[in-house]
Amino acid sequence: MSMPPSDSTHVQPLPAVAGTLRAQCPSDLEVEVVALFDEYRARLLGYVSAFGITGHDGEEIVQEVFLSLFCHLRLGKSRRNLRGWVFRVAHNLALKQRRANQRLRDRTEPEAHTEPARDPELNPEEQLLSMHRQQRLLSVVNSLPERDRLCFCLRAEGLQYREIAKILGISLGSVSVSLTRSLARLMRAGEM
Repeated sequence: MSMPPSDSTHVQPLPAVAGTLRAQCPSDLEVEVVALFDEYRARLLGYVSAFGITGHDGEEIVQEVFLSLFCHLRLGKSRRNLRGWVFRVAHNLALKQRRANQRLRDRTEPEAHTEPARDPELNPEEQLLSMHRQQRLLSVVNSLPERDRLCFCLRAEGLQYREIAKILGISLGSVSVSLTRSLARLMRAGEM
């Protein structure tokens, strides 16, 4: 039985092994996108929930945002204001999902509402007062016109007025008026 020549020029890695080795060593881009995912996932879920999107659909949207981000960056496109970019993509995907959910909801019965979380540190009377206050504030936020509600949610995520204007496609003045109006309504509701 003869041994194959020991010349290393004839040895080639198996494609499956080479693929496995690459899979075990993530690229800098993959590491960057995963870090951004970790940083913005919860915030994006909160933002898309302002569209009435919950649970599984919200997770799907967030995953699609970061898949799009990975493709965007891999193609060498702009890295300028990635935070605004991911919120804008989430905004567009949430609008699309909300339309799909509305079509589905039109064919089925309406959803049940969930009860707000309770603070176990409070006594029963304080819990009841806190629950009523949360319900009142939540009803005010939910009753805001959509643009005001979205401005409010984006601002709560720490986005600047200019970023909010770009994401929603409105002027800086509109963002300012919207936030002022929303905060005034919330202040009035909090005083009750």
